[in-house]
Amino acid sequence: MNDLIYGLVTGAIFGFLLQKARVIRYDKQIAALRLMDMTIVKFMFTTVLVAMVGVYLLKDLELVKLSIKTTILGGNIIGGLIFGIGWALLGYCPGTSLGALGEGRYDSIWGIIGMLTGAALFAELFPLMKRTVLTWGNFGKITIPGILGINHWIVIIVMVILGVLMFRFFEKKGL
Repeated sequence: MNDLIYGLVTGAIFGFLLQKARVIRYDKQIAALRLMDMTIVKFMFTTVLVAMVGVYLLKDLELVKLSIKTTILGGNIIGGLIFGIGWALLGYCPGTSLGALGEGRYDSIWGIIGMLTGAALFAELFPLMKRTVLTWGNFGKITIPGILGINHWIVIIVMVILGVLMFRFFEKKGL
């Protein structure tokens, strides 16, 4: 039960931050897809960087145990294409469609219906996909530090440096 409460609190905080960053706005979503406004890219990359530091710090302090998922190219590519097409057609990704609904933008309901339909289809088709799509390009449980044979903090530091450089570039270009 505590996990559900933590998930609810974390989701509410993330939704609040999405709204405050204005990344649930339709115009921001479309501008990001057209590579004209990198607000969403900056927000999400910041989220990834903070998560990388937090998760590995908790791991190193032995407060959490990582459960690495299997890297399967077939599922990632097909899932990514479906996600991208849905985002491009609707102008919202799943998280931002829920935030947009919270702001009273009812056009986002179509994305939520699509999300729920996609989840139901995935559940129904999972036995078939387990034998097909989810076997294509199965690389097992891999991580970038594991592939490179280096400490995870080296990868994190490099990613943070790249993030800062990317943010500076975007700011210089007015993106």
